Amino acid sequence: MALIVQKYGGTSVGSVERIQAVAQRIYKTVKAGNSLVVVVSAMGKTTDGLVKLANEISPNPNRREMDMLLSTGEQVTIALLSMALQELGQPAISMTGAQVGIVTEAEYSRARILHIETTRISRHINAGKVVVVAGFQGISSAGEMEITTLGRGGSDTSAVAIAAALKANFCEIYTDVPGILTTDPRLVAEAQLMDNITCNEMLELASLGAKVLHPRAVEIARNYGVPLVVRSSWTDAPGTWVTSAKPQGRSLINLEIARPVDNVEFDTDQAKVALLRVPDKPGVAARLFGEISRQKVDVDLIIQSVHEGNSNDIAFTVTTPILKRAEAVAAAIAPALRNQSNPKSDEAEVMVEHNIAKVSIAGAGMIGRPGVAAKMFATLAEAGVNIQMISTSEVKVSCVVDAAECDRAVSALCTAFEIEVGDSPCTNSSLPNFPPVRGVALDLNQARLAIRQLPDRPGMAAKLFGLLAKHNISVDMIIQSQRCRVIDGVPRRDIAFTVSRIDGESAKEMLTQVAAELGWGEVVLDSAIAKVSIVGAGMVGQPGVAAKMFEALAEHQINIQMIATSEIKISCVVAQEQGVKALQAIHAAFELAGSEKFVVPA
Repeated sequence: MALIVQKYGGTSVGSVERIQAVAQRIYKTVKAGNSLVVVVSAMGKTTDGLVKLANEISPNPNRREMDMLLSTGEQVTIALLSMALQELGQPAISMTGAQVGIVTEAEYSRARILHIETTRISRHINAGKVVVVAGFQGISSAGEMEITTLGRGGSDTSAVAIAAALKANFCEIYTDVPGILTTDPRLVAEAQLMDNITCNEMLELASLGAKVLHPRAVEIARNYGVPLVVRSSWTDAPGTWVTSAKPQGRSLINLEIARPVDNVEFDTDQAKVALLRVPDKPGVAARLFGEISRQKVDVDLIIQSVHEGNSNDIAFTVTTPILKRAEAVAAAIAPALRNQSNPKSDEAEVMVEHNIAKVSIAGAGMIGRPGVAAKMFATLAEAGVNIQMISTSEVKVSCVVDAAECDRAVSALCTAFEIEVGDSPCTNSSLPNFPPVRGVALDLNQARLAIRQLPDRPGMAAKLFGLLAKHNISVDMIIQSQRCRVIDGVPRRDIAFTVSRIDGESAKEMLTQVAAELGWGEVVLDSAIAKVSIVGAGMVGQPGVAAKMFEALAEHQINIQMIATSEIKISCVVAQEQGVKALQAIHAAFELAGSEKFVVPA
């Protein structure tokens, strides 16, 4: 007999008929000999309707009262579903987040779960009842006993957290698609269903806007080893399993706010090749990395900075043994990238840097926790370590530093994040059983900020991203330009990063206010961007993956404005109006389409 946690989203319980269908599915699962906890969302568009009501009362409603209001939506569903189960003769009890014992931070509208009191819920399970829980909500740990909500995707988070606390055999997420698809079926009807996906891959796709699972739910599954399966509410298809490595024994206290960093990694066997001032036009990255791929040069990190005038900088890192080959490829292709009317110009200048190292912090939920990257940068600054390149993802933040400073950087990071110092270098081994690319994601809800002429010295990234973290603004891609200018005796670089579009204006205003005081130049905001990304645990050690992505964009005359990579993700910023076309082109290039067309129910 298995203990199963099931979660049903708003569309799955959007009407009386659908609630009755869900009750039948639950009844069948119990009759097969399983114990069940069911977490549900509010019916259909109930939450949207409640928000609309609040906005008719107040243009800026109080957050405490909003949590009080929004928590009622799920309470309607749990009562109706419990009644439907009782009509089938199945004992059931409905419970709010507070009654279940979901204890959270005292933070309205975006609370994180601290722990779950399982005594009461276990008692009802042992009595043979199906426990129907209101998702998306909890109660503050302070004596006030305030109702809190968990924010977007909160029911997913509730379900996986309850599964972790109860040590359930697995957690099933029922939704309106048959599982996890290679991309959004609303944009590519032939998106293919995956049988399984790793937690790290799912974390990246979820943070990139794939709406099937919320990143916080995947974080908990990864950290506590909860087997997770995503299935359709409308069929009995097996769905997609999200798999994770066996977790190190984690405490269930401070469930969502416990240590976000599991490991500090390093790699001293690295070198950097940069092409400065390459033309800002479609096809440039495709030509460069196409040739790199043909020469079987395996590239680690790739960055393309925000354009300046009509040119960009592109830099990449390689392992030291293949540096000569990488340098030769860059030198050979550079002339073809220059303005042919003035071939002796300083365009496409090749710059090579030896003696660099990559230091990384690894964990889960890096992007969703603004303070993690900021703490890394501050730690390196305090240790006097200057950052040359930055790569961010949901599972890792990496910085390229001078090799002579690597030991100091690793020691400082281990102390700051309370990690035992070991000499475990970065593991870049590919996963041969995985295809290079599992999914393609499009994020149309980002804005880009660029800060011109940032002083190039330790501590500047710490100050910048510390300020953003203090204002709870999450940063995604971070790119430093490779070209350096000396102004008034101070070396300076540009830095660009992406944030959620709703944070764009406030971030620009806040950074502009401190620019003069901190010696920065102009702060520039661009909200008309899209970010398209590929994710795959098998892309490590596959030189042609980046080239294929860039070539797909070049064939459709889509200009790449920024590039950032991690071990399992490559992201490109393009113009907003070209975002959907970019996703479709890349999905086709990697032949991810299946024969079946998926139609998402209304």
